[in-house]
Amino acid sequence: MDSSLLSIRSWIGLFIIALLVACNDDSAIDISLSTPKDSTKTEDKPQTSSIYTFGFDPRSTPQEDARQYLPFLKYLERSTGYKFTLRFTHKNANIVDDIGTDVLDFAAIGATSYIYAREVHDYPITPIARGVNMQGEATYRTYFVVHPDSNITSLSQIPGHAFAFGSKTSTQGHLIPRIVMLQNDISLAQLSRYEYTGSHINCANAVVSGRVDVCGMQDTMADTMANQGLLKILHRSNYYPSSGIVANQRVDKQVITKVQQALIKFRPTSKHSTNLYNWHKTEMPRGFIAATEQDYIELKQWMRKLGFLESKAGS
Repeated sequence: MDSSLLSIRSWIGLFIIALLVACNDDSAIDISLSTPKDSTKTEDKPQTSSIYTFGFDPRSTPQEDARQYLPFLKYLERSTGYKFTLRFTHKNANIVDDIGTDVLDFAAIGATSYIYAREVHDYPITPIARGVNMQGEATYRTYFVVHPDSNITSLSQIPGHAFAFGSKTSTQGHLIPRIVMLQNDISLAQLSRYEYTGSHINCANAVVSGRVDVCGMQDTMADTMANQGLLKILHRSNYYPSSGIVANQRVDKQVITKVQQALIKFRPTSKHSTNLYNWHKTEMPRGFIAATEQDYIELKQWMRKLGFLESKAGS
């Protein structure tokens, strides 16, 4: 067994910590990848005493998100020689402020969070990589889903029904659903009601439980739940730039470059697949490509059309 693999005891501890995250009212939780009896080989030991914090937009439960990201961060440690800590954002805070105010050094976020950070708050962050989907493209889309027994068969029937979004800063869970609605002349005022559930799994569960009629959510998770008979796919959106990894610009440039190189070399379906957990369910199942600010121009324009951004002179 790979000596870097977390022990069973460590995973049990992880679950306990992750459960605490969901109900913690006082502080965010950090999970260090080091264990008391870490037997990592000498050549794999970090070359610096700095520990870099890594956060993420929630997709599933805290337990599932942590189980996906911890082995991935172990890969980054081995590849870069740096130490990483997985950080859960406080439930009364948001990842945009965390990455912008030095709480986080790196974060896996969607385009919406990145654009908010740069355009609204002028936070010093930069995109360094975007996820590659199973088709080999650095894109993703949103699925509109309904209950398997729903009588709704087209987007035109959505008015008058209850709708669920994910997080307000989610690209797949909010921005793209709003783009689709705008393209089909559906306004929020036409819905019987709408709510923000905070994550894709919560959005899906709102449909499964019958609390709402329609949800806009992550494509890969929607496919999985539809194959299980839990949901029915109503509509698939166009493709847009996928989620990726951003860095706080205050992190040393050499560190950012080294992390970016490790991300681009990441091969989750082949030589780096060992010890990964359900990585195929993420927005980067085949790894990453380099990202630039130009990747997000179209989505930035949509955010302005929807009134999500305040106009800036010269932008």
